[in-house]
Amino acid sequence: MRAYPSNNIWVVIVCSLAVLLATSITATANGRWVQNHPRRTEVNARLGNQNRRIHQERREGEISRAQAGQLHKQDRQIRREERQMARQNGGHITRQEQGTLNRQENQVSREIGR
Repeated sequence: MRAYPSNNIWVVIVCSLAVLLATSITATANGRWVQNHPRRTEVNARLGNQNRRIHQERREGEISRAQAGQLHKQDRQIRREERQMARQNGGHITRQEQGTLNRQENQVSREIGR
């Protein structure tokens, strides 16, 4: 005669799988929200735009290779700060942090346009 697990074990297994599935779905949904948070999106869009402007200025001979490298370095530092701020705030940045990053981006933007 075979011994089969009792129904209680099957209930525990099914409930465990349901919790695991719900947790993974929630994490995915939160990951999408965090990735597309409006303040982060705005900051990163500006950084992308500045990157294009630096490349364009370099191609047109308006800035030297060294100047372009320095501007890219400043942009990378701003992007690192943005990621660090988001990590500390559950995946988003505060309005105050966004203002700080925007001021830094404004400074780099003025340097690109010289």
